[in-house]
Formats: sequence, structure tokens, C-alpha cells
Amino acid sequence: MDRRIVLKVSGGALQGGRPFGIDPGELDRIAEQIGACSAEGVQIAVVVGGGNLFRGREAEASGMTAATAHQVGMLSTVLNGLALQDAVEARGVDVRTMSAIQMPQIAEPYIRRRALRHLDKGRVVICVGGTGNPFVTTDTATALRGIEVGASALLMGKNGIDGVYTADPNSHPDARRYDRLNFQDALAAQLGVVMDSAAISLCAEHGLPIHVFSIQAPGAILDAVLRGRIGTIVHDGPTAIAA
Repeated sequence: MDRRIVLKVSGGALQGGRPFGIDPGELDRIAEQIGACSAEGVQIAVVVGGGNLFRGREAEASGMTAATAHQVGMLSTVLNGLALQDAVEARGVDVRTMSAIQMPQIAEPYIRRRALRHLDKGRVVICVGGTGNPFVTTDTATALRGIEVGASALLMGKNGIDGVYTADPNSHPDARRYDRLNFQDALAAQLGVVMDSAAISLCAEHGLPIHVFSIQAPGAILDAVLRGRIGTIVHDGPTAIAA
């Protein structure tokens, strides 16, 4: 069992089957599992995405300045993080939301040593605002936070993706899922749909394994954290296809 992990919860995971926004059922289900992992003694930092509320690429295509689009996207992660904070707290779990963008009325500033202190005390830390900089994805923010807090694994909870495949399973029925995938093989495959290359490179450089799994599966977070045998593990070992 991993003692300290960083979990990426995408905006899509919070959206569930809705066309936009937050699905209360999905929010509660994710919060329940985070609380259950914390009760098992796992120290959890959560990095939240914001694509369910705002997508910067679409805004750019409509004419919005790229830097502004990224900043609006970072603010959308704050909305999701506050909603998740409330849902986790409702289960009696101590939570701190830390933002890379200064907004002291609603969240603590992200300070590495303070985040470590919260984790050591058994608090769930929710990281919002990305890195605080435009042109940097929340995937990269997840990798950075994982390295900063000394996590033993980075969990990528995806919406509708249960791992990394040899090809797109939606258009290639014969595609096979990787059980384990070497960092270099992952970079060569250009797996943007799973995680951006900058984030993978950071994890590779620091030897931080990545678990890619479907967050929609029942008990998925618990399975990934407590048993580690779900989806695809991207690591510095050999590549292997799932049986």
C-alpha cells in the first residue's frame, strides 16, 4: 500500500454523464473513496482539473487571448476544489484546500512545507489553481505536487479511460491494454489523451510511477491506492501487455 499519494481528479470525472458542471452523485462517490483511503492511513493530496466548467482550448478557438483562457481555466479548478472539499468534509475528514493563485478568503496559499505538515497530520490536501501559471496543464501540476511532497505514486483518475492501450480502443477493437508501460515507451507513444508529455517527463526524471485508471469503476480509487493492480502503471521498469 502506498503511504502518500497524489490523486488527479479531472473535471471530466466530476462531470460524470452531464454535459456540463458537477454531477452531485459523482462528487459524492469520489469524496467517499478519498475519505475511505484517508481512514486507512493513506496521506492524500488531490489535484483538481477544471474541464467540466471551462476549456481553454475552446475559448482560444473562439478568439480569447491564450493567457486569459488559461487563467480562467485555473479559476475553474478552484470551483471544483471547493465543491470536493465540502463533500469530503461532510464525511468527517479533515481537509485543507491550497491554491497556487492567491485567494486567502477561500483557500490557503500553496506552500510546500505547509502542505507536508497537513499530510503528516492526516489531512487531505486539495490543490487548486494549477501551478498558478498559464500554459501549464493540471497534469504537470499533478506531477510537480507529487515530486514536491515525496509521493510514492501518482494516480490519474480518468473519465472513460481504464488504462493505456496499444491503440485507440474505440477505433481499434483489437487494441490491448498495457499492464505496465515504461516511461520512455509512453513518451514515444505520445499519449496526450492520458497525460501530457511534460508531466510524464517530470515523473520519469524523478522515478515517480503513474497509475492510469478509470475513476468511474466502483471502488476504483481504493483499488488503485490499496492494491495498486488496476489500469496501467507507467514506471521505469519493463513494458508488459495485460493478460
